Amino acid sequence: MSGIKSGRLRHRVVIKQRVDTQDVQGNITESWELYRTVWAAIEDLSVRDFIAADAAQSQITTQITIRYLPTFDPLRMRIHHGNVVYEPVGVLADKGSGREYQTIPTKRLSN
Repeated sequence: MSGIKSGRLRHRVVIKQRVDTQDVQGNITESWELYRTVWAAIEDLSVRDFIAADAAQSQITTQITIRYLPTFDPLRMRIHHGNVVYEPVGVLADKGSGREYQTIPTKRLSN
């Protein structure tokens, strides 16, 4: 039985991957390219969650759940929902098989 109901994944998000290119002078240019468009659940942390995460130390504001993507790299990716950009700070596998869905704690970069 599936650990996440498809109706819960009701937000269409765009995952972008950072691409670094080097010119002939050795300068690195950072750009963001489309990695994948997927359905997701987006949940802002409650006050209780925020306090439990020790808000003074944590910048995590939102958790995003997506179906399992084996190549998802939180260090090189950002998640876009409308005009809001989220920066992943890690990735948590589901408690069952670890290959059904991923919960991604994020911090909001813009809105």
